[in-house]
Amino acid sequence: MKLKRVLATVLSAAMVLSCLAGCGSSTADTSAGSTSSSASTDSASTDSASADSGEVQEITWMFWDDLNATEDLISIGYKETIDRFNKDYEGKYHVTPITTNLEEYYTKLNALVAAGETPDVFIASPGANLNDYALTGVAAKLDDYLADGWKDTFTSDAVFAGGTYSDGIYAIPLNIAAACVFYNTEMFEKAGAEVPKTFDELLTSCQKLQDAGYTPITISAGTAWCLSMVAGYLCDRNGLVLSDIADHKTDWKDEKVINAGKQIQELSKYFQKTAAGDDNDIATAAFYNEEAAILIQGSWAIAQINGNNPDFESKCGVFQFPGIDGANDPNRMIVKTDNLLMSSTTEHQDAAIALMKMFTDEEAQKYTAEIGGKFPV
Repeated sequence: MKLKRVLATVLSAAMVLSCLAGCGSSTADTSAGSTSSSASTDSASTDSASADSGEVQEITWMFWDDLNATEDLISIGYKETIDRFNKDYEGKYHVTPITTNLEEYYTKLNALVAAGETPDVFIASPGANLNDYALTGVAAKLDDYLADGWKDTFTSDAVFAGGTYSDGIYAIPLNIAAACVFYNTEMFEKAGAEVPKTFDELLTSCQKLQDAGYTPITISAGTAWCLSMVAGYLCDRNGLVLSDIADHKTDWKDEKVINAGKQIQELSKYFQKTAAGDDNDIATAAFYNEEAAILIQGSWAIAQINGNNPDFESKCGVFQFPGIDGANDPNRMIVKTDNLLMSSTTEHQDAAIALMKMFTDEEAQKYTAEIGGKFPV
């Protein structure tokens, strides 16, 4: 598809900026996630006993989309994997999905963790969200499971960066996505707007779009992770080293951060009037329904766009977030992965690992590349 080809070109020419800790932040209850060697032994014994008795091992998998109502192509692919797992392992393993929506996902997951009902397998974004589970004992370390040759099937060790900690690997990547800018090529042409290479050119294009009667940008300004992509790019483009804040070499009062904040204010003049109240799905729908000219999102939006309005693809272009004159290299990109984690307290490790392996097998990854709109791992 044209949209995925263009995005692949952008990504291949870019350097990775950082992993995006998307989809909000949360705090896991550490008391529910503590582990010990005896707990691990008990789980393994239960797993073996279930297999010997011929009982079906029941596990759960938690995700942030309704698999039966979604139009998102990635989510549809995940449903196909779940269905395939239950068919291929019929009589041995069975997985039941626990689904919700993106905005409530971590709140509901944390409630299950606090109640001692952590899903056997669950999904998490890299960064603060994944840290909540990997650093508190909620998620299991996966190095031993990867050592059987599974890790060799991935494209490189680099895809594990977001889930690797000082003592090992806690997350299995499913795909790679890049934060970028989608635009309506027809609106740009009619407004006489150019694809911008600098932030000033972006403002100029937005003004031309607005003058032509179009809403320049649609965004969920009230959703922290959506606005953080814009903020992260502007901080980077101004020359800020984002890790310096975490390392206390600078802080949020840094002049580069202040400049980025002012630039967000400038850009916000071109947001849709309902930006503060629109959630991500509404903001994205406004783009593929041609109610706005620009969507600043990640390549994961391709599955949502194509799933809901495949005919729009012929009008959809993509460019990397513009640079700031005299600052950082504008080829740097924010990237993220969807990651699978296994509960440290699951009683059915074999079933959980079998499910995780199916999510990363050739059939699932081929779907990711050819239909889902993300880059396979």
